[in-house]
Amino acid sequence: MLRLDTLHDTPVERDPFEHVIVKDFIGREELNKALADYPEVPGPGSHPPSSLKVTGAFKDLMDEMLDTPFRNAIEEKFAVDLTDRPTMYTVRGFLRERDGKIHTDSKTKIITVLLYMNGDSWESPTGRLRLLRNGSDLDNYAVEIEPVGGTLLIFKRSDNSWHGHHPFKGPRRAIQLNWVTDQSVVDREQGRHGFSSKIKRLFQPALSWRR
Repeated sequence: MLRLDTLHDTPVERDPFEHVIVKDFIGREELNKALADYPEVPGPGSHPPSSLKVTGAFKDLMDEMLDTPFRNAIEEKFAVDLTDRPTMYTVRGFLRERDGKIHTDSKTKIITVLLYMNGDSWESPTGRLRLLRNGSDLDNYAVEIEPVGGTLLIFKRSDNSWHGHHPFKGPRRAIQLNWVTDQSVVDREQGRHGFSSKIKRLFQPALSWRR
């Protein structure tokens, strides 16, 4: 499902920090199949796979993203050794207005992967992730990423890997995958997101935006 050859052929950009953006990282047919099986999420925030029903083509997609060839491609691209580094992933389906504040990701994360799972276009001027040159100004950015379906962003976490977006409220699907420093990070973060997901499922109806 993954177009690893396209990732191999895409150079690393270093402004404002090391990153790679690949459009159409998944073929349209494969993307549509994965979208048809996209898990229902119980509201905004990040949801770990343990709290979701991960099946069908969406599971196939995640299996490929967690497999060795994708990891090897990232290692080669960013000159980083991810051997024995644990992975974790979460799924989003909806943004709140308070989401998207400027941050760098925690120091326990080594590599961050974002794969957008929306439609063919993104009409809103907000909700577009910006890679920033500082930690205080959303308008001082090097690149703005339209979160259309199949767009891939990978970046190496650093003290200056600032990113964020202007507030958006509504459906916005994305998968976040991280390689992290050790298993305790996975246990802590997946537990935290899992507890939050369970609470949301208890107190509000499940939200689903199938297209």
